[in-house]
Amino acid sequence: MGRVGCPDWFAGPGSVCRSNELAPRPGRRLRETPGPLPLMGEVAAELAQCVRRSRSKILTDSMARMTHVPLWSLTFLLLACLPSETDALAVMSVDLGSESMKIAIVKPGVPMEIVLNKESQRKTPVIVALKENERLFGDSAMGMSIKNPKIALRYFQDLLGKHIDNPQVTLYRWRFPQHELVKDERRQTVIFKLSHEMQYSPEEILGMVLNYSRGLAEEFAEQPVKDAVITVPVYFNQAERRAVLHAAQMADLKVLQLINDNTAVALNYGVFRRKDINATAQNIMFYDMGAGSTVCSIVTYQTVKTKDSGTQPQLQIRGVGFDRTLGGLEMEYRLRDYLVKLFNKQQPSKDVRQNLRAMAKLLKEANRLKTILSANADHVAQIEGLLDDVDFKAKVSRQEFEDLCSDLFQRVPGPVLQALSSAEMNLDEIDQVILVGGATRVPKVQEVLLKAVGKDELGKNINADEAAAMGAVYQAAALSKAFKVKPFIVRDAAIFPIQVEFTREVEEEDKSKSLKHNKRILFQRMAPYPQRKVITFNRYTDDFEFYVNYGDLAFLSQDDLQAFGSLNLTTVKLRGVGDSFRKHSDYESKGIKAHFNMDESGVLSLDRVESVFETVVEDKPEEESTLTKLGNTISSLFGGGGPTLEMGENLTETVQEEEESQAEAGKEEREKQDQKEGEGTVSEEQGEEKQQPSPMQDKTETVPPEAERQEEKEEGEKTASQDPKEKEESGKEEEMSKSPGDSTATKMEEKKPKVPKKQKLVDEISVELDVCDVLDLLEEELKSSVKKLQDLTVRDLEKQEREKSANSLEAFIFETQDKLYQEEYQFVSTEEQREEISRKLSEASNWMEEEGYRATTKELKEKLSELKKLCRSLFFRVEERRKWPDRLNALENLLNHSNLFLKGARMIPEADQIFTEVELSTLEKAINETVTWKNETLAEQNKLPPTEKPTLLSKDIELKIAALDREVQYLLNKAKFAKPRPKKEKNTTKTDSGKNATAPPDSEKVIPPKEEKGEDKPEDVSPVREPPIVEEATLGDQSGPDTEPESEKKPEASEESRTNDEL
Repeated sequence: MGRVGCPDWFAGPGSVCRSNELAPRPGRRLRETPGPLPLMGEVAAELAQCVRRSRSKILTDSMARMTHVPLWSLTFLLLACLPSETDALAVMSVDLGSESMKIAIVKPGVPMEIVLNKESQRKTPVIVALKENERLFGDSAMGMSIKNPKIALRYFQDLLGKHIDNPQVTLYRWRFPQHELVKDERRQTVIFKLSHEMQYSPEEILGMVLNYSRGLAEEFAEQPVKDAVITVPVYFNQAERRAVLHAAQMADLKVLQLINDNTAVALNYGVFRRKDINATAQNIMFYDMGAGSTVCSIVTYQTVKTKDSGTQPQLQIRGVGFDRTLGGLEMEYRLRDYLVKLFNKQQPSKDVRQNLRAMAKLLKEANRLKTILSANADHVAQIEGLLDDVDFKAKVSRQEFEDLCSDLFQRVPGPVLQALSSAEMNLDEIDQVILVGGATRVPKVQEVLLKAVGKDELGKNINADEAAAMGAVYQAAALSKAFKVKPFIVRDAAIFPIQVEFTREVEEEDKSKSLKHNKRILFQRMAPYPQRKVITFNRYTDDFEFYVNYGDLAFLSQDDLQAFGSLNLTTVKLRGVGDSFRKHSDYESKGIKAHFNMDESGVLSLDRVESVFETVVEDKPEEESTLTKLGNTISSLFGGGGPTLEMGENLTETVQEEEESQAEAGKEEREKQDQKEGEGTVSEEQGEEKQQPSPMQDKTETVPPEAERQEEKEEGEKTASQDPKEKEESGKEEEMSKSPGDSTATKMEEKKPKVPKKQKLVDEISVELDVCDVLDLLEEELKSSVKKLQDLTVRDLEKQEREKSANSLEAFIFETQDKLYQEEYQFVSTEEQREEISRKLSEASNWMEEEGYRATTKELKEKLSELKKLCRSLFFRVEERRKWPDRLNALENLLNHSNLFLKGARMIPEADQIFTEVELSTLEKAINETVTWKNETLAEQNKLPPTEKPTLLSKDIELKIAALDREVQYLLNKAKFAKPRPKKEKNTTKTDSGKNATAPPDSEKVIPPKEEKGEDKPEDVSPVREPPIVEEATLGDQSGPDTEPESEKKPEASEESRTNDEL
C-alpha cells in the first residue's frame, strides 16, 4: 500500500516516517501563528496520523501493499527482477584434505568466507557412501561407514594416478580390507567394485565429492558457481595432478588453478600480514602434518618492484620436504590395533578382527581417543555393543599412545631436513616455524619438532584447519576477471626435476658408428613455474623420437621412490622431419625446436614442435642507369627503397617468434663453441633458467607467460642485432671498392648501407605422444564418466523430491485430522462434512502405510492435491473469518479519518482553498459508496449460516480500502505541492493607508539617476550604489506606490519559502 507512516509532505521522497507520533522533520518547526494555512495543516496532519494507523492494520496483506507503490519503487523492483550480471560471479576454493575438506567462496559483498555444510559445520568429511539407490556425503556417509563399511569410501586420494601394483595401493588394501579393488585393464589403474553394476574409479569418486562441494558452495552463495581453485599436496606428480583435473572435469568445474596446499597456506599467511612484509627477506617455515601426510615448506617473504604495479609483496617457495605416510591416520591405526589387542584379551573366545563393523567402531573410537589424549594424560575408551552385544571399556594413557607411535615421532624431523637441503639453507636463517594441520596438535609432535628446529617456541598464529582454503580462495579471486584484489606475487616451485632424453648415432674416431644417450635438464628441482621452455635438436635431419622423464630423484627415500610410480613421462615421436629438410634444402637449418609449457597447475605439456630454417635474401637488381640508381638511393633514405622480403608460404610465425629463434640461434652458436657435440640445447622463452625471473613472471595468473615472452623478445632484439652490424660494415667496404667513381651513390650508401635480410621459415612437425606413467582417459571414457555422475545426480534429486512429496502428504493428513477437532473448524462445518473429510484422510493414511513406499512422486502429489481440493472450502471459510476483524477495523478507521479530512478541507476559506469542488465531491461519493457497501454486505452476511460460503470476502474489503485510499492520497499529494495564493487585499489596504500615497514626486526625488551617474562616471560604480538608496527610502519613508510593492514582495517570498520548508 505504498509507504506506511507519515504522509509525503511530512517526509521527503523515498523516506519513511518511523515514529508512531506525528512529528516535524528534524531542524524544522511547525508554524504557530493562526490562520487558514495552519488550520489546513492541522487537519491534514491529523488525517495523516489516522491514515497511518489504518494502513498499519493491513501491512501483512499483499493486495494492500501493492495498491499504491511509488514509481521509483516499481523501477527498483523491476531492476531487481532482471537477470543480474553478478549471477555467476562467485568463485570457490576446495581444500582437499585426506580426511576432510574445507570450502571457501568469494562473491560480490562476501569476501573470503568459509562455506557451512548442511550440518552447519565448517569442514566436511571426504567420504562417499554408495548405496543401491542413493549416495550419501559428509556426516551422513560417516554414519553409514559404521553401519555398512563396504559401501563407504574414504582416503581414496592416495589411489589417484597409481597403477594397481603401487605400494600405496597395497597399503590401502591393508587399511581398508572391506573394499574390493580390481584392475582397469587398459590403464592398469584401480577401480572400486561395489557390485557388478557399481564400479567406480578414484577419479569418479573424487568427481562426486567435488560436485557435492560445488552444491554446498552454490547453496551458500545463492548463485551458480563454476570457477574453482583446488588444493593438492605438493608431492603430487604429473599423473596425480592430471587425475584431479579429470575429476574436476567430470564435476563440470572450471579449474582456475591446482595450487599446492603449502603454497595456499603461505599465501593466506602473507595476505593478512601484508604490512609486515618489507624489502628485508623473512624466511618462514610451515610444518603441516595432516591426517595422511606431512609437508614442510620454507617460504621467503619480501617486497619487490614490478613493472606495472610498483612495489608489491612476494612469496617464494624456497624448499620443500615431505613424508607421504606420516600423519594422524597412521597414529589412529596404531591406537586401533592396541584397542583390538585389549578387547581380544578381555574376550579370548572372540576375535574382533573378523567383524568389519566392530573394526570400524574401533577406528572411530581411536580417532576420538587421539584427540582427547592431546589434552589429557589418560582417558577411558568405551564402545557399547562392540561385538555380539559385548561392551568394551579400557583405559589408555598418553604415555602408552606415545610408545605405540615412537617410530612415527622419530620421522617428524625428516621433512624439516629435506626442506633445508632443497633450499640450501640452515636453521639459523629461519625466522619462525609455524604449525599447520590437525595432527600438529599432538603434544609429542610439537615436542620433537621444537627440539629439531632449535627455536624457543613454535608459531600457532594461523588457523591450522582453514588456512589453505582461505589462501586458495584469495588466489581464485585474483585469477577471476570478476574481482580485483591487491596483488600478491606467488613464485611456486616444482619439486621434481624433469629432463629430456634422446639417443643419437655418432661416429667414433675409427669411423665406426655407435649410439650415444643424451640428457638435457628441462626443469631443475625447485624451478619456478608457470614457465615455458624450448629445447633445440641440431643434429637430426630425419624422423626421430625423444623421451620426457623425471630427473634425478636421489633426494627421495626408497619407499617414496617406489610410491612415486613410473619415472618415464612421455615418449615423443616426431614425423615429417625428413620431408621438411628435403623441402627446404636451400635453407640453413636452425634445428628442431620443441616448445614445453608448465602451467599454473604444475602440469607439463608439449605445445608444439617446429622445424626452423633460415636463409639470407639479397637484392640482385638488373642493370640500371645512373639516374635510376640515384633515385633508388634517395628514396631509400625516406624508407621507400629497401628490398621487400619475399614471403614464403610457410612463413607463418610472428615477429616475436622470429626474434625468439634468433636469440636461441645465438645461444646455440655459443654453446657449440663450448660443446663440440652439440646434440641439443635447452632455452627458456623468457630468459636463462639460472637467472631469477622478474616478479611479474611468476605470478600465478595467466599474464606471466606474455610478460616472459616480451622479455625474451627484447633479448632477441639485442642478440640478433650483433651479426648484421658486422655484415653491414663488410658490405659497405665492398661497395666502396667496386664503384669508386660514383661519388654521389657512394656517399648515400655510406649513410644507409644495404643490409642482407634473413628469411625464416617454420614447418610444423606432427607429434605422436605415448604416455608412459598413467594413461589419460579417452574421450569416450570421459564422456561415459560424466554421464554416469550426471545420472547419479538426477537420481538423487528425484529421490529427494519423492521424499519431500511423501513428507508433505503425511504432514497434511496429520494436521488436517487435528484441525477437525478444533472449535473454529467445527463452527463453519457440518457433521457430515467433517465425517467425509475424516474418512478420506483415513483412507490416504492407510494407503501411505500399505502402498506409499512404492508410490511414485507423481502419485504422491496427486493424492495430496485430491485431499487439498476436498478441504479447500472448509479452510477458506476459516481463513476468511480470521481476516474479518482486522480488515473491517482498518476499513472503519479509514472511513472515519476520511470523513474528518473531508470536513477539514471544506472548512478552508475560499481564498485559500486548494481543492476543487469536483475533487471534494468525488471523495465524498467514494466515502458514501464504501459505507453503503459495507452495511449492505454485513447485513447479507449475517443472514447466512456459518457453514455456507461467505459473501463478505477479505479481498473485497481490501479493494474498497485501496479505492478510498487512492482518493485520499490524491488530495494529500496535491496539498504537498500546493502554493498559497498572493494576498492582494493586504497590499491594497497598505497602499491606501500610507501617509505619502498621493505624493509620487517625493519617491522620484529619492532616486536621481542623472546626478548619480554624473558623479560616478570616473569610477563607473553607479549600479552598486543604487540598491542601498532604494532600500533606505523603502524602510524609512515607506511612501509612494512604486516602492511599496517592492517592500511587499520580500515578505511574500520569505513566507512562501517558509511554508515550503514546513511542508
